[in-house]
Amino acid sequence: MSSKQTNMANAIRALAMDAVQQANSGHPGMPMGMADIAVGLWGEHLQHNPKNPLWMNRDRFVLSNGHGSMLLYALLHLTGYDLPMKELKNFRQLHSKTAGHPEYGITPGVETTTGPLGQGITNAVGMALAEKLLAQEFNKPGLDIVDHHTYVFLGDGCLMEGISHEACSLAGTLKLNKLIALWDDNGISIDGKVINWFAEDTPKRFEAYGWNVIRDVNGHDANAVSAAIAKAKRSDKPTFICCKTSIGQGSPNLAGTDKVHGAPLGAVEIAATRAAIGWTYPPFEIPQDIYDAWDAKRKGAASEAEWNSKFSTYRSTYPHEAKELERRMLGELPANFDKTVEAYLFNCATKAETIATRKASQNAIEALAPVLPEFMGGSADLTGSNLTNWSTCKAVRADQWGNHINYGVREFGMSAIMNGIALHGGYIPFGATFLTFSDYSRNALRMAALMKIRSIFVFTHDSIGLGEDGPTHQSVEHVASLRLIPNMDVWRPCDTTESAVAWAAAVKRHNGPSSLIFSRQNCPFVKRDAKQTQAIYKGGYVMRDDKNAQAVLIATGSEVAIALDAAELLKKEGIAVRIVSMPSTSVFDKQSKAYKDSVLPEGLPRIAIEAGVTDYWWKYACSAVHGVDTFGESAPAGVLYKHFGLTAEAVAKTVRQCI
Repeated sequence: MSSKQTNMANAIRALAMDAVQQANSGHPGMPMGMADIAVGLWGEHLQHNPKNPLWMNRDRFVLSNGHGSMLLYALLHLTGYDLPMKELKNFRQLHSKTAGHPEYGITPGVETTTGPLGQGITNAVGMALAEKLLAQEFNKPGLDIVDHHTYVFLGDGCLMEGISHEACSLAGTLKLNKLIALWDDNGISIDGKVINWFAEDTPKRFEAYGWNVIRDVNGHDANAVSAAIAKAKRSDKPTFICCKTSIGQGSPNLAGTDKVHGAPLGAVEIAATRAAIGWTYPPFEIPQDIYDAWDAKRKGAASEAEWNSKFSTYRSTYPHEAKELERRMLGELPANFDKTVEAYLFNCATKAETIATRKASQNAIEALAPVLPEFMGGSADLTGSNLTNWSTCKAVRADQWGNHINYGVREFGMSAIMNGIALHGGYIPFGATFLTFSDYSRNALRMAALMKIRSIFVFTHDSIGLGEDGPTHQSVEHVASLRLIPNMDVWRPCDTTESAVAWAAAVKRHNGPSSLIFSRQNCPFVKRDAKQTQAIYKGGYVMRDDKNAQAVLIATGSEVAIALDAAELLKKEGIAVRIVSMPSTSVFDKQSKAYKDSVLPEGLPRIAIEAGVTDYWWKYACSAVHGVDTFGESAPAGVLYKHFGLTAEAVAKTVRQCI
């Protein structure tokens, strides 16, 4: 390495030491250990423009081992992003742009929120897949306007997490050759030397996935790293670069130990480290010549200008494709989307079909797909059960473009890959599994909500209604738990019309994910007027009413039919009730107090009905809740509904007791 490269790396080490010390919290070891790798990538290869962090054709960089966030913050600051030194000095403090882990939407240049290990590399698989598919869809001979790489830094923790297996196996199968991962092979984690619990032959593991593996790279030689990246760019497979490093490199007494992983070095060791690496500058001071060496603004502007020129030619030659790509990368919907939805809602009312809502979901996809070329569907090996395919969809394969992904039995991987696709832009991803397996996906769902991205999670077989498969598959607690995730819109529609609205709302939502919950069993169509149909978008609405109503029945999904039947039984006795369908409690809760009071008036007893745990419903001041507060049983659905008291007769009895 040249003295210039050494100084560039040492600037990262110094900023990491100083910021962690000032915060009295953080992880200095990884930034110090990977500083030279960062010089090799960011100094030589990364295609980006600090003045336009959202440039369409930029390379994507993912810090999967996000606890080492000061590495990324230092790089963003040094290369010219809008991240001034005052933000680095404010590391890990309230409302700073330098949170403990990188957060998407907070810090310019951060491509995804990382920290939960393994999800960063999995997001990167989604980004690389989106790049490959967009290139196949939009590039023309001599005009490769989608042409960038996805780079990942990751450590042993990411590789120990099972999600890395799910994602990297699929990446190898799909030959995502523009995905390049650089492994910080330092042999240390929080508990010490990983050889005691992570002794696998990792390079062989990635070779088995179908990756190009570059072994034995000196992670403290930026030129060696750069040469490995150059070699990786020529591969027809994703590449795994094994960079041998020492955690906390530069620290005389702590380097190579777990002591430097997640704690400040301390004033004495920082002084010793400064002396050892020849860094003579005070805390948070970077000399101008090092800023100049790192500055990527001019090079980035030139790269973007060159691409803009190419895109101008592309726009002149292929105006429709250019306009379409720009629209999709901006996340805008086609002009005729709303009209398509309205026409389909009219069709639902005309057909009045009694079908399972999973089938109603597929019908909605079928209707929307022709006007949404950005739809990117998929399923975790349950396509025939989840019904997330449509008549004109095409399977994604290593050698062909498609818009439906067979994720295999990889629920967690699927969800985090979807997040990566959404973050990259150009596609609206949706993927499905059974609701009971949403647990496997849980943290990726949470991350989608935290990042406020448009991932659409489809969960079918939503309750005891799936019957004979038994309690392992009967997801009694899952809908309630999904509703607890901040910024997650959860929809559990009751028929074809509500299913269509749920899909439309999820697609139109730009500031967060949605979970769509569908039944296995048939649900009867409910007739409603145009005003009621529009009210579905409010999450809850009055489906049936009577001016003499003595109680309110609140229901979702397949249990709306039970509420309707109970109302008929009570009507024969001269007891009138209001029926409120609440397909999305999260959306309903966002409405004005006046609207919510108009739907759930004071003074009337409220009885909620849902084939799941009851705890969630008490917040609506219910007098009673019909639900399932135990695990299910293995039996036909009709038998189970009677067994758990989810019948019109049982609900009617409760109403009589409450009024």
